[in-house]
Amino acid sequence: MWDKNQKTLNTEVSFSGIGLHSGKDVNVTLVPANSNSGIIFKRTDLKKNNEIIANFKNVSSAKLCTKIENDFGASVSTVEHLMAAFYICGIDNLVVNLDGPEVPIMDGSAKDFVKVIKNCGLKTLEGKRKFVKIKNKIEFKEDEKSISITPRANNFEVKFTLNYKDSPLIKTQTNTVNFLEKNLDDIICARTFCLYEDIEIIKSAGLAKGGSLDNAVVVKGDKVLNEGGLRSEKEFVNHKILDLAGDFMLSGARVIGSIDCTHGGHSLTNKFLKKIFSDKGNYEVVETKSSSSNVRKILPLNKRFAVNA
Repeated sequence: MWDKNQKTLNTEVSFSGIGLHSGKDVNVTLVPANSNSGIIFKRTDLKKNNEIIANFKNVSSAKLCTKIENDFGASVSTVEHLMAAFYICGIDNLVVNLDGPEVPIMDGSAKDFVKVIKNCGLKTLEGKRKFVKIKNKIEFKEDEKSISITPRANNFEVKFTLNYKDSPLIKTQTNTVNFLEKNLDDIICARTFCLYEDIEIIKSAGLAKGGSLDNAVVVKGDKVLNEGGLRSEKEFVNHKILDLAGDFMLSGARVIGSIDCTHGGHSLTNKFLKKIFSDKGNYEVVETKSSSSNVRKILPLNKRFAVNA
C-alpha cells in the first residue's frame, strides 16, 4: 500500500453479483488505468454522461451505503467495500465498468473483491504515489457520534468504537487497526450487519431488496442467525473500520493520520472529509521519494485529484 509508485491491475478482470439495496444483478469489469487518473466508475448501461469520479465531493447519499453521483444524475451505490479493497490492495488508478446502479454486495465484505484483485495481480506505473498528510488535529461531532484525526509520521491508523446499547450481543466493541499491518484478514472478511428488528424498517424505505443471510450478518437478540456464526470476535466493529477505509479512499489519495471514531458511519465520514479538505491548512499533499518515511512536498496535482477538485 505504501510503495513509492502508483499501481493498477495487470489486466482486465470481471465478476458479477446482486446489489444489496437495488436487488439487481450487476456485471462488473475492472479495467487498468494510467497514472494520476484515479478511480472512475462507468455505467455501461447508460449511453452518455456515464462516468462518476470516486470523490467524496460526489457523494449524493450516505444512507446505509455510500452513493456517488455525477452532475448528470448518473450514480453508483454501495461503493465502499470495493473502494476499501482498492485501498488495502494498493490500487490507485482503475476504471470500474458496471451495467447497473450498484456495486454487487458479494458476501457482504471485501473478501471476494480482494481475491479477484490478488488473482489478477498489480502493475506498477511510472507515476509517484500521492498522500494527504494531516498537519494538525481535526475533530467533528454530531449528536453522540464523533470522529477525529491526528498527525502520524507515515501510516494510517483507525480506532473505532461501536456502541449498540440495545443489542445484548453486540454491546460495545472497540478495535484499533494500523493499515500498514500485513495481515488485515479480519477487516477484509468482516461482513455488513443489521439487527433483525430493523429489517422491515430498512425494506420499507426501499432498501436491502437483495439482502439475505448470504450477504449480511443478522443479529436477533443474543444470537447470530447466520450459519457458522461470526468470522471473528470483533466482526461488527471490524466491518465499520472496513467501511471507513473505503470512504476515506474517496479522498483521491491515501491519508496519513490516526483516526478515532465513535459510533460513526458513512454520513459522518463524508462530512468529516469535507471539513478536512475545506481548509488547506489541515493537510499537505506529498508523494513518495524512496519509502513511506521519506516524503517530499509536491506541486498541485491534476484536476482529478480530490484536494484540488
